[in-house]
Amino acid sequence: MHTDFGGGPALFRLVRFWSRRWAAGITQGEGDVAHILVLEAIDASGRPAQIGAVAVELGLDRSNASRMLAASVAAGLVTKTVSTQDARRTELDLTPAGSDLLAAARAWQEQTFARMVADWPARDARRFAEYLVRLATAEGTPR
Repeated sequence: MHTDFGGGPALFRLVRFWSRRWAAGITQGEGDVAHILVLEAIDASGRPAQIGAVAVELGLDRSNASRMLAASVAAGLVTKTVSTQDARRTELDLTPAGSDLLAAARAWQEQTFARMVADWPARDARRFAEYLVRLATAEGTPR
């Protein structure tokens, strides 16, 4: 399979660019990047989530993920409870404030994408969005 299309460098240039800018458009003093990453990881892990699954989603070891989770719990964005099925397990979920922040993050992401492709033909923008979703959900790709 021929893959030398320049897509890799372009993709990572976009990742570098947006990784430094995206949270400013979302949080507006209500949270920070780490909280949004935690909320996304909990949601992607399945709710209620387990600490280990969230660590995998974040690409961190359990200890570092636990510190990020503790900060999100302290900020009132995440609940941390003992599982009713297994007292050795901790369950994580979003509080209403966490759900609101996650919704705001996703709305900002959609608005940003719409602005980026605003001058594209609708068919091209839709196809590009479908390809991005396909890439993001490919086997082996973190959720």
